[in-house]
Amino acid sequence: MFPGGAGELVALRHRPAADVTPRATVLLVPGYTGSKEDFAPLIDPLAAAGFDVIAIDLPGQYESPGLPDRTDHLPGPLGEVVAKLIEEVREDGRELILVGHSYGGLVARAAILAGASVTGLVLFSSGPGELPEGTRRKILDAGEPILLEHGIEAAQRLREAQDTASPKSDEQPAELRKLLRDRFLASAPASLLGMADGLRHEPDRVAELATALARSATPALVVCGEDDDAWPVEAQREMARRLDVDFQLIESAGHSANTENPSALLRVLSAAWEGWLPSADGAVDAATESRAIDPVS
Repeated sequence: MFPGGAGELVALRHRPAADVTPRATVLLVPGYTGSKEDFAPLIDPLAAAGFDVIAIDLPGQYESPGLPDRTDHLPGPLGEVVAKLIEEVREDGRELILVGHSYGGLVARAAILAGASVTGLVLFSSGPGELPEGTRRKILDAGEPILLEHGIEAAQRLREAQDTASPKSDEQPAELRKLLRDRFLASAPASLLGMADGLRHEPDRVAELATALARSATPALVVCGEDDDAWPVEAQREMARRLDVDFQLIESAGHSANTENPSALLRVLSAAWEGWLPSADGAVDAATESRAIDPVS
């Protein structure tokens, strides 16, 4: 656990072997309705490659206590929480790479704009601002009145009905379905509402981020699955161009390459980080077997 928000941020942490000096800390920030468990396929291979890996639940997600108001869960306030966490885990001066997935990418951007000092930034299946019109945004619009008027269990029933209609619903093992249900019901309603607000109303802050990255000479990477259905691939490619950073596509993946094709994602991350770290020797073993977790937003 780490200090943050209204209480402690719950995290999964995996350090390299005791006789290995960590090459860097990797801080993984999940997306809307997500949690630290979404990064499970990445954690072991990254630790085996010499990284100190920390995957968190943001305030209000799953096992981390929420903040009082829905506005506290917008990217800006959550970015300040992450920036303070980065100060905490960088006390020894170790290199730190910040990775934000989807809504976590908006939060990671806000952390940089709040002054967080990092060795490198990865915006993973995230966008320049609010979600464009489409299925994911319609689901957010439909879910808010249900959550406000009937509570989180009614909102979960709506989610389950939507999942049942998905052609991939039969592919989910029972253990996974239980995790998705349990963590949604454990989430703070203010968190779900505030993050949904952020996904629908976050302004385009790419120019601000480009200035901050250039000023601090911080490298960055924009990466997404070739079939990402949240922010369009071309919008993410254009964001990378505006930031003047590299853009990479992950084959055979949609919005959550961390679970859909983790080996390919690890190869891309490893290649980028080799150039960011001052003494990087050895690559992530992308062939490490990974247990699959269903993609989340």
